[in-house]
Amino acid sequence: MEKGTLVEFRRQGDSDSLWQSRVGLLERPEGKKNWVVVDAKGHSHTIHPRQMTYVVEDERYEPKELAEFFAAVESVYDPDSLEVAWELLVDDKQATTPAEMALLLFSDQEPPFCYAAHRLLSEDKLYFKQKGNVYEPRPSSQVEELRHQVEKQAQRLQEQEAFQASLRKAVAGEDVEWESCDRIYLQSLEKFALMGESASNRADAIEILSAVKRQGSPEAALQLLVDLRLWNPHENLFLRRSQISTEFSTPVQATVADRLSHMPPDPDPTRTDLTHLKVYTIDDEGTREIDDGLSLETLANGQQRLWIHIADPSRWILLGDALDQEAKRRGTTIYLPTGMIPMFPAELSTGPMSLVQGDVCCALSFGVTLTEEGGIDSYEICPSQVRPTYRLTYEDVDEMLDLAVQAEPELLSLAKWSKCRQDWRRQQGAININLPESSIKVEGDQIRIEVLDDSEARTLVAEMMILTGEVAASYGETHNLPLPFRGQPQPELPPVEELDQLPSEWVRACAIRGCMTRSEVGTTPIRHASLGLDSYCQVTSPIRRYADLLAHFQIKAHLRGDPLPFSDVELSPLIVSVTTTAQEATLIERQTNRYWCLEYLRQHADAIWQAEVLRWLREHENLALVLLEDLGVELAVRLDFSVALGDRLEVKVSSVDPRLDRIKLKAYASSTEASSPS
Repeated sequence: MEKGTLVEFRRQGDSDSLWQSRVGLLERPEGKKNWVVVDAKGHSHTIHPRQMTYVVEDERYEPKELAEFFAAVESVYDPDSLEVAWELLVDDKQATTPAEMALLLFSDQEPPFCYAAHRLLSEDKLYFKQKGNVYEPRPSSQVEELRHQVEKQAQRLQEQEAFQASLRKAVAGEDVEWESCDRIYLQSLEKFALMGESASNRADAIEILSAVKRQGSPEAALQLLVDLRLWNPHENLFLRRSQISTEFSTPVQATVADRLSHMPPDPDPTRTDLTHLKVYTIDDEGTREIDDGLSLETLANGQQRLWIHIADPSRWILLGDALDQEAKRRGTTIYLPTGMIPMFPAELSTGPMSLVQGDVCCALSFGVTLTEEGGIDSYEICPSQVRPTYRLTYEDVDEMLDLAVQAEPELLSLAKWSKCRQDWRRQQGAININLPESSIKVEGDQIRIEVLDDSEARTLVAEMMILTGEVAASYGETHNLPLPFRGQPQPELPPVEELDQLPSEWVRACAIRGCMTRSEVGTTPIRHASLGLDSYCQVTSPIRRYADLLAHFQIKAHLRGDPLPFSDVELSPLIVSVTTTAQEATLIERQTNRYWCLEYLRQHADAIWQAEVLRWLREHENLALVLLEDLGVELAVRLDFSVALGDRLEVKVSSVDPRLDRIKLKAYASSTEASSPS
């Protein structure tokens, strides 16, 4: 090669559209192998011969001749002409060179025409494939497939441009109707907002954010989705990450419609008629899934029998059908401050599955007589029909008990027996952890946090449900039934003398809680330490907990004398699966409650809250756990003055970020003029 030789060369990052910047004339050698090349703009480049992709041999050019050379190339360069050449060569599978292609297309092999042919072949991704120094025509089938891919890519680019145009309009505040093809781009943003740096399509999301001049961060993706009015400012990211659907599929909805119009045959046609009993259902005011009711019956011998009626959703579903499979997948109803996500569709769960006031309802009823001390004397279990008499709230029942309403002697007796049961369980070693619990409700922009009172009505219901769980477990143990038994190993509690030295009831309860062991679920009975029961099986919420529904299927089949739906071997892995799903749901509930609690504190950042020191988290760092008494909420605070467990403090929010789950509290040893919101 000599000075003046025209060459095409490649550099990293070069674009095919800038081909003229990659053509130049050899100026001089540089070292042993490199050459200095001068392009049409007079810029010098040092390149290695390996970077040369085309050389015009036997010709020498002056820089002023390059413009004429380029013009000649452009005059014949037409990518569409390559298809004609491919059609002439493909049948014979005849390879070609740039010079031969120039002769075929242009009937000329002058350097500009040969270079034009080289460009057509080297830039082609459809008709020809380079193999060494020649180009082979691709088979027709391969060209068709590549053409299809090119068309799809062109369509994707068009859709991407259309999406970015819509995106810019939406960001500017214009109304936009998103197309179905936009969903893939919006999902990229959603996944990045949810998963952050670990999102598989992180690069796509960052490109979208860049198109509207936003930072490439998960927080920016979240804010963009809010600005697009696709998410709300308080979007539940915990729920979205879980993949739990808030809607029911079309097959499930179709099954619901079928059940409502064609009730399946009752597997228990000889239900015990208990419609003569007065039935109280007691729940929070907003509860819509009513799955338990209480009655009291006075027997001929004067003895009183307690009746706990549990809703019977198995009347409406068949094992293995769409409803059963969906309930199994969900595992539990999820209760969030913004509303619930039911295990069954609401058309069933709040309607015919529930114990609706005034309606004749199917139930699984547990009739129990107690000893004077509160132990179980006798019991019976039967599929039944009941007619709920009263739909009461806890507040209603507390008022009736406070007034000792003589018109409701059954309710008064139920309360008496619940206290008896509570005392009996304490004698059996039950462990009571009495710490405030709160309920968080969100309606629109309003957040309400209420501390749940440890009222007589709540104790009444809780004791009756625990009693039912003991009866179900006793029945299962007596008849050797595999059920989802729940137990808890005995914890190692501090000595009574040591607990008595702790300064307050809440501090003692917190210390006991820290010693508690995790509950266990299996197919054989195990003692439940904190309940003080030798065996226990939850059966009182079959509309809301799939494990309870499994127990119903097993017990009802045995009562009928039918084969059990599940053997021990079959039930064990099912319990593990359902328990894991329920634990995930519980985590979502806790995370969501935590978010709304921090958001509430953010909205009341100027409030001063009364708090009690419960325990040290890291005493050497003065990091303590405190209870905000007005909210029933426990939070960590770093103290800059000396305190003891049980001390009362006043705390104020220093900084809080609900999205990042971060809060800093400032503690005060003395009172201030500020006060907590009403």
